[in-house]
Amino acid sequence: MTVRIPELSLRSREVLRQIVDSYVESGEPVGSRTLARGMSLSPATIRNVMADLQDAGLLFSPHTSAGRLPTEAGLRLFVDGILEAGRLSDEDRRSIDSRCVAAGRSPQQALEDATRMLSGLGNVAGLVISPKSDARLKHIEFVALGPGRTLVVLVTEDGSVENRVIDVPPGLPASALVEASNFLSARLIGKTIDEAQLQIRHELVAHRQHIDELTRRLVEAGFATTTDSGDETALIVSGTQRLLDDVEAIEDLERVRTLYNALETKETWMRLLDATRKGEGVKIFIGAENALFGLTGCSLVVAPYKNSDQQIVGAIGVIGPTRINYARVIPVVDYTAQVIGRLLA
Repeated sequence: MTVRIPELSLRSREVLRQIVDSYVESGEPVGSRTLARGMSLSPATIRNVMADLQDAGLLFSPHTSAGRLPTEAGLRLFVDGILEAGRLSDEDRRSIDSRCVAAGRSPQQALEDATRMLSGLGNVAGLVISPKSDARLKHIEFVALGPGRTLVVLVTEDGSVENRVIDVPPGLPASALVEASNFLSARLIGKTIDEAQLQIRHELVAHRQHIDELTRRLVEAGFATTTDSGDETALIVSGTQRLLDDVEAIEDLERVRTLYNALETKETWMRLLDATRKGEGVKIFIGAENALFGLTGCSLVVAPYKNSDQQIVGAIGVIGPTRINYARVIPVVDYTAQVIGRLLA
């Protein structure tokens, strides 16, 4: 059941806020006697308010004799109407600026540093969906991983490095990897990935019999896999161990596995990016209320960032258990997205 904020009295809002604050801090149910120590209300009065909030679908009791925890609906109401997101201090802003806009750092490096910085906010993983790169290629190399598998290392002039694993014919000799590197380097260095891919496709049509099988498979796999919309995206996730450790502690590891399975598909990336385009500022997805990740039991706080034309080209945020510190996370994600946008301007 969805309850509008005006339907809650000030007393009910305060009790809900106290319960959510306790949940964010400890993850444990909180009882009326515990709440009464910090409120000017009796335990009996608080129990009555908690019962009303539970009837409204905003709280639940994990055990008969336990205290209460917020439901996803309760967390949503708290985030949308009760939470007062903290303001970033000047020190916080300087720290984010220094991590993302250091001299000589490429946009790709800034995004990677941003995910690591965001993952340090607590038991969360930092996440970035980045735009396609128009940087020109500087180096191409193939590394054998085992029978039928090869790692392709692409280095661009702006310092970005992309690693792609492709399937190759079993028994392919090591000399073929060297030949493929030489073949591609002679033709593609100094070109963008789009230009390189287009050139090889043309050569495949005109001289298919002369093109090495490995090169053909590289092109068919794509230097960067494309989505149905034609946009290229890359997903950067940092700090996953913190999230996994926390979820193991609350015995919800399988739900996080479900989340990461969803994040592995570019279709999900694009849907997430599309969701951030609907309006300005930070977007918050709590638990299973959005079909984006299914029944994952996690929260996602994400904000879009724009290029010099003020077009939304990517998104940055964090994933964590539903008890992440929203008051702290929201302003940090919001400001980091602004910093990344200025870097791309």
